[in-house]
Amino acid sequence: MGQIPLLIIQGPTASGKTAWAIRLAQKFPLEVISADSRQIYRQMTIGTAKPSPAERAAVPHHLLDLIAPDQNYSVAAYVEQAREIARDIFNRGKLPCVVGGTGLYIRALVGGLADVPQGDLDLRNQLKLREEHGGAGTLYRDLAQIDAVAAATIHPHNLVKIIRALEVFHLSGQPISLLQQQHGFSDHFFRPVFLAPAWPKDLLHQRIAQRSAQMLEQGLIDETRCLVAQYGQHLKALQTLGYRETLAYLRNELSLTELDAEIQRQTRRYAKRQMTWFRKEKQTIWVDSCQESGRICELIRTLITW
Repeated sequence: MGQIPLLIIQGPTASGKTAWAIRLAQKFPLEVISADSRQIYRQMTIGTAKPSPAERAAVPHHLLDLIAPDQNYSVAAYVEQAREIARDIFNRGKLPCVVGGTGLYIRALVGGLADVPQGDLDLRNQLKLREEHGGAGTLYRDLAQIDAVAAATIHPHNLVKIIRALEVFHLSGQPISLLQQQHGFSDHFFRPVFLAPAWPKDLLHQRIAQRSAQMLEQGLIDETRCLVAQYGQHLKALQTLGYRETLAYLRNELSLTELDAEIQRQTRRYAKRQMTWFRKEKQTIWVDSCQESGRICELIRTLITW
């Protein structure tokens, strides 16, 4: 049957990816497949900036609200589910459109997964104990010494990814970045077109500020408080952007004004890391502020001529 055509709208947080997909859906028969590693969690809506009920009613969205916040989910599971959904969308005569900012999800979906060892629970527990005994940042420093390439792509507070990278090294004897490089993400399941909105930095920062204020107005603090009440403040999913800072507010470590400023600051840092990732994706077509509609429509028309 050949490769499945796939439209991909990727890029940094707050860059308007979802709104862009909604506008394109007015011209093309597409359905959205989320590529966001946090929007898979139920009960985490405001802090992950999920599409609104109106947006989800206007265009079908897939791979949202999959699991509870205390459940685990892997890149392999994402690839399996997303590929099956994309195939179904295509078979129904529509265009699958991946939208999100989790670069590893997108890269693995299009190019396949590197052959890395499966998880080892005992080893993970040993690594967690090392972090507890050595203090915050111990494992990140370990990773930086053995795999500087991987460390440069992982936030120092993202203990899950840090442990996974160390786990792969200890089980295989090779850095995870090297295994990924050797694999090359070279599957040919899809015929993709990669698009990304190219906002000037100052405008993207304005959008980030607006996003932060909107989240707080919509009830991010109450959402975080409810999650803490049900799962405890050490919930892994709460140690992520927006929730992590709100936890500090709930512990009276930040004022409301400081909370807003800190969310903005950390979001800018995250967006910078995302931009670094996506700029390395050579196939990406950067579109000036999502305004080059004619150019984009021609690309999509070429894509959907199956």
